[in-house]
Amino acid sequence: MIIGIGNDLCNIERIQRSLDRFGERFEQRVFTPHEIAKARGRRRVAETYAKRFAAKEAMAKALGTGVPRGGVHWQHLGVINLPSGKPGFELTGGAAARLAKLTPPGHRAVVHLTLTDDHPWAEAQVIIEAIPVADAP
Repeated sequence: MIIGIGNDLCNIERIQRSLDRFGERFEQRVFTPHEIAKARGRRRVAETYAKRFAAKEAMAKALGTGVPRGGVHWQHLGVINLPSGKPGFELTGGAAARLAKLTPPGHRAVVHLTLTDDHPWAEAQVIIEAIPVADAP
């Protein structure tokens, strides 16, 4: 069963302006150390950050909280890449607690994330699915 859906569109140029204006302060407020390392290792830094920013917003919507609300903060929504390269989340703090609260007893939450960009836009979609524990992969 689907327990959450979120979508977000982010302007890459807006993220670039934030980087230009606030630099590391913006990076450290919004992104995890892992996300910062990933972005700084890429040629298109603003695009990388914009996709992750959109993913965080989409996840917060899927959780039903927004950011920063309900104990969910930017740093709690870590965007990662699985070994296959597929994007995913590493939720901590209030985000992990909110997901646990949304997940029905006897179920396991599975988060599906897709990211894309086409300058000047970056977009993310999140679907949170609850799978019965007996059926969980």
